[in-house]
Amino acid sequence: MTDVPRHEVLTEQPYVAIPTKVTTREWGKAAALVTEVRDWLRGNGIPAAGPPFFRYWVVGGGEREHILEVGTPIGEPVAGDGRVVPGVIPGGEYALLSHIGDPERLDAAHAQLRSWAAEHDLTWMKRGQGDSEVWSGRFEFYLTSPVRNLGAACSVELAYLVRDAES
Repeated sequence: MTDVPRHEVLTEQPYVAIPTKVTTREWGKAAALVTEVRDWLRGNGIPAAGPPFFRYWVVGGGEREHILEVGTPIGEPVAGDGRVVPGVIPGGEYALLSHIGDPERLDAAHAQLRSWAAEHDLTWMKRGQGDSEVWSGRFEFYLTSPVRNLGAACSVELAYLVRDAES
């Protein structure tokens, strides 16, 4: 089940993350980083301020790598340690969509959000860089763990930045 898309303003939020590059076949490697980020937070006495997420800088497909960060929002900015890096979820206007159900239908939810945004004249905050599109804010917030049993339902909030706070 996928909810109705919506347009909302989100405030800036600090986070920590582990950057990675994976192909679709290697997706389990990215999902496993959620546990590593949580363990790092726990080991440093830093509470999470929201659900884990994947921040897509470049969306791949097939053998083309996804360039992303696997992270967790936190209350206050902190320094990383080289592997774990600090970042900020940009404040601004987002197109959002909640997906609850089969993780295999998540691509359809992304397509629905893109279609809805086009109908509402919303433009993504991204730029071209070589053969790639680099996103300013494209997130999947995992309300249930991205590390799950095959066939288990998931709950994911999709969020695409359409206008940053400085525009």
